[in-house]
Amino acid sequence: MPLDPARPGSELPGLDGDDEPRRASGRRRALATLGGSAAVVAGGAMLAMNPRVRAFFGDEAAVAGDATIAKPTDGSPTRPSGQQASTVRTYTEQNDSYMGSRGGEALKKNAPKSGRTFSGPAAAAAATKVTVKTVLAKDPELHLARRLTFGPTAAVLAEIKERGIDGWLRWQLEPEKIAPTKAELKLAELPTLKLSPEQLREQRDQLNERGAQPEREMVDATIARQIWSDRQLFEVMVDFWNDFLHVAADFDGGEIYRNSFDRDVIRKHALGSYPEMFLAANRHPALLLYLNQVDSRADAVNENLARENLELYSVGVDGGYTEADVRQAALLQTGRGVKDGSYVFRPERHYVGKVKILGFTHANNSADPEKAEAAIDAYLTYLALHPSTARYVAQNLAVRFVSDTPPKSLVDRLAKAYTSHRGRIKPVLLALFSSSEFWAAVGQKVRRPLEYLVATYRTLGVSPEAAPNHDNGGNQRTAYARGLRQIHDKLRELGHHPMGQPTPDGYPDVYLAWTSVGTMVNGWNEAHDLLAANRTVFTFTRAEKLVATPPATAGAYVDALARRLIRQRLTDRERALILGVAGVSAGTKVDATFNGAITAVARAILASPQHHLR
Repeated sequence: MPLDPARPGSELPGLDGDDEPRRASGRRRALATLGGSAAVVAGGAMLAMNPRVRAFFGDEAAVAGDATIAKPTDGSPTRPSGQQASTVRTYTEQNDSYMGSRGGEALKKNAPKSGRTFSGPAAAAAATKVTVKTVLAKDPELHLARRLTFGPTAAVLAEIKERGIDGWLRWQLEPEKIAPTKAELKLAELPTLKLSPEQLREQRDQLNERGAQPEREMVDATIARQIWSDRQLFEVMVDFWNDFLHVAADFDGGEIYRNSFDRDVIRKHALGSYPEMFLAANRHPALLLYLNQVDSRADAVNENLARENLELYSVGVDGGYTEADVRQAALLQTGRGVKDGSYVFRPERHYVGKVKILGFTHANNSADPEKAEAAIDAYLTYLALHPSTARYVAQNLAVRFVSDTPPKSLVDRLAKAYTSHRGRIKPVLLALFSSSEFWAAVGQKVRRPLEYLVATYRTLGVSPEAAPNHDNGGNQRTAYARGLRQIHDKLRELGHHPMGQPTPDGYPDVYLAWTSVGTMVNGWNEAHDLLAANRTVFTFTRAEKLVATPPATAGAYVDALARRLIRQRLTDRERALILGVAGVSAGTKVDATFNGAITAVARAILASPQHHLR
């Protein structure tokens, strides 16, 4: 039953791990060429990410009575009252900024111009012809696995084949019915994960003595779920919302409140209702502390949360609001705060008086907690259901799942689905996956650093169990907990770890934001270390064991490794480059170790565009 709705890279610096000098230069050239090929998909621009830290405005005295009347105190010299926010946008490194570059223009030429929605995902997959130029196999099941999981595995592809595209999607859209994996059950080894904010406050000293860091254990657990959970689409959506409704893990208060925000706001509503998520976030201590709402009162307004609610979390910077709207929203939201670790409303701090914000009007004529809270919630619900919010959510979902430059036709249809279903997420996702644009966009997304590394763990079949020869050395933390922290630390080094962006805009999701040669090389070197299987906190499969029965000739062995690691064949040129890594021809006789070069050969395959593409 159907569901409803080439530019090579520049010369790279030396790579660690090339332990055989006679092959080193060949390996570097091959890796540079293979990795650089991924830039073809993204226009070839090399831009390093340089996040600009948010400059918050100071408090200004509130004007009581009627906030809809313009006052000279509204705005500032850089943000005058009544000025369109888009002309003084705060965040210069949003997706649209990157896509305005020459690389972005090149990408737009490779995007479909229009499409249509079918009766369900399987029908759309069957009817859509992939016409874009790409090195990825034009296999709909593999495309589905690449986009809706953190990396295809043999088990995922077998599930899709067994259940069918529609059946697999139905299964993924009901994550509560999917049994936890062994790795998820092992998360009990992270002691702070299930503690409430009150418990974390009470046990702060004991946890510090044990070296437990709640905000980091939450990130560790997120990484574990991305690698090993069977609820893959759910985890992809959790990652999406953590960038969209972003609260950094590392903020003053994150050690107490961020875990609860992840559990009670993001995960609770990830496949539910965005309006409900938005309302829950605006009553959660994590967001109220992160954006200084706790400091805002009628006579000294802090605009931070009011601004981000508009600019980042709902209508978007081009959604039509002005600086006067920000001011009035900030006045309306006064009174919300945190006391003794919990959300509280303080009526004595709440501004009382008429407000008008982006078409929303309210008398707001009472400081009574029930009435004042109802006024604020009415405004937030209005924002969450605003047509500009529908389009902004639709645009971000299309960028996540389709391409860096999604067609307007798709965004329009997704926005319509969002509006007609009052912000419920599943119908919007079904409309997206039932679109020809989704199925036509094979190879049009590049993995960000976290996605590359997590996909590498998944395709290598790393087990969460410690190796038989592991010695924990009396460490208080288990091998599993230590292993997750090692991955976490590596992702910090790569500049991309869950909830890691310090500013409220979250991480960008376009290739041009991540084109750093150093990051790419660092990822390849980590792949080399995993293939060498020298670590014992997890169980790794040594490179010579990846193929159960290795072929006796080099060319056939490379083909078998490609099917094992990237689930498809390499191009003839890529195959020749990888054989060059080992200095052999296709017909050369090799043993299971590829005559000693198996780790280098496997790493070269993991440096191919097929593994870099999402």
